[in-house]
Amino acid sequence: SRFGSSCLCFKGSKFNWKQWYQRRVRAMGAEMKKLENDNYAVELGKKMKFSLVGIDGKNIYDRNKMLVLSIVWQLMRAYVLGILQALSSDGKPISDADIVNWANAKLQGSGKPTISGFKDSSLVNAHPIIHLVEAIHPGTVDFSLVKPGGIHADNLLNAKYAVSSARKIGAVVFALPEDIVELKPKMLLTIFAALMASDLGVAPASHKG
Repeated sequence: SRFGSSCLCFKGSKFNWKQWYQRRVRAMGAEMKKLENDNYAVELGKKMKFSLVGIDGKNIYDRNKMLVLSIVWQLMRAYVLGILQALSSDGKPISDADIVNWANAKLQGSGKPTISGFKDSSLVNAHPIIHLVEAIHPGTVDFSLVKPGGIHADNLLNAKYAVSSARKIGAVVFALPEDIVELKPKMLLTIFAALMASDLGVAPASHKG
């Protein structure tokens, strides 16, 4: 601190001002580099047609939670759209129904109940997701860890296991376990799309808005 530096000076200490200055310059340089990277991230986001009105690198640098989450959500959305485009035969994102049909075919093939869509209440206990993971990669799921469900605590444990199991087989899952138990259709769509991409060995297509 300035006070500490002054004390050292008054005491006749052999304070190395050159070394202190060099450290300060390096520290300032590192902070400027961070801000430069943050500005570049926003620039790339704008090239991808993200909605970034009133957002700049300083907002990321300052850890503005609301604005950073806005950017992260748009990155997630772009990634999922890239997956949906890659899964399509004509380059256009496939529909929710296409994903549901694929999932149901997998579930039926393994003798498990199907789902009506991403608002199906059966998804709350995460069983359909867990069964789907097992249908894609048999032997992945340890069913001794799967709870019957029906109460929130059990549903949440299942959801956590479903997310970790999906990631284990290579699905890029952004959704949280809470998104499953709270039955959030948009986030559930991202889970099923990621599992479908993993099953078909598809990488996300580049997306520009």
